[in-house]
Amino acid sequence: MKKILSFMDWGIFALRLYHYILLLSRVLAVSEFSNRTLLNVIWLSIALVAPLLFWFPGRRMNKVWFCILELLLGGSYYVNSVIHPDLTSKADYLLPSLTIGYLLTKQTLWIIPLLVFIPFSFQSSLKLSWEQTLGIGTDNLLFCFIGMWASSVANAYDQKNKLAAEVEHQNKLLTHYSAEIEKMTLLEERNRMSKELHDTLGHSFVSLILSLDASIALMDSKPAEAKDRLIRLRALAENNLDEMRNVVHEMGEEEESSLIRQVESLAARFREHTGTALTLSLPGTERSIRFDVRQAILRVIQESFTNALKHGKATQLHLELTFSESHLQLSVRNNGTPIDKLDYGFGLTTMKHRVERLGGSLQIASGEGTPVITEVRCEIPLKGVMPHGEY
Repeated sequence: MKKILSFMDWGIFALRLYHYILLLSRVLAVSEFSNRTLLNVIWLSIALVAPLLFWFPGRRMNKVWFCILELLLGGSYYVNSVIHPDLTSKADYLLPSLTIGYLLTKQTLWIIPLLVFIPFSFQSSLKLSWEQTLGIGTDNLLFCFIGMWASSVANAYDQKNKLAAEVEHQNKLLTHYSAEIEKMTLLEERNRMSKELHDTLGHSFVSLILSLDASIALMDSKPAEAKDRLIRLRALAENNLDEMRNVVHEMGEEEESSLIRQVESLAARFREHTGTALTLSLPGTERSIRFDVRQAILRVIQESFTNALKHGKATQLHLELTFSESHLQLSVRNNGTPIDKLDYGFGLTTMKHRVERLGGSLQIASGEGTPVITEVRCEIPLKGVMPHGEY
């Protein structure tokens, strides 16, 4: 797309150049060359070149000094040419007035009345009537206004093009930003899904594997009991499938649910399918907590149960859940193999990040004594809590 402002600049420049070349040709067309002719050639050359030192399309943009020099040099030659009509024929100041109007600024508005009063400087010498003088001044003023109008149109088009370019640039930035946000959202959702799958399926498969081992051991000696275990395992697999569906559903809908009931249900399934002794210490009054806090606590419990059986070979576990005025505390203790060196694998890292993201803390340690107790302790701040109910 052509830049309309540049096009108009060069157009005005060409008209002004035409004006002065025409005057020079008229001066040089005289039959006899004299000192007056040389003076006028020099005068016109200076009037043509000097203002261009301050304004030239695409290079110099000092419009104030251009207008002043154009008025002083070009205007004075115009008056001189009118007083001495033998130098030119039909001299006028219309194209210079057009140029001045085009390049007029707030600092040079005082030039406008001067363009009107220029003809009055030679009114007496030419014995012009007031109507003729005022007509010449009005013509100068009209061409000045035409220049001002051309400038406003050119600037409007230029601003429009700049605005369109800026809008296009902003659209590109927004498109890029939107793509980045979508990419980050998908990555965050993928990470969240992987954590949910690890926490949920890891706990469920540990229970299934332990129950299957027990069923295999009973297959020959107690087939009826083994069959009963397998039937219950099938029910467990169905429950795991339902739980998996609930995980996906809860990612889309953060519905209100009782944390205590979920913990009790989780503990009941754990006892039934692993045969591990598990005791609970739960508060009688629950507080209403956010979905992400509730999910974090459940995942910490599942990961703690899974690690206690898988790595610690624990036979006894105790879970304690308490609410204070501003925090929720969870403690899961087991009598499994003590931890010599804590290794944060995917499960523990996920569990720790999930809690810390909510402003909480997670500690895992093995205490001294007989038997040695390994404890997972978690604390998450609660915001805007309120009584939820009695249990």
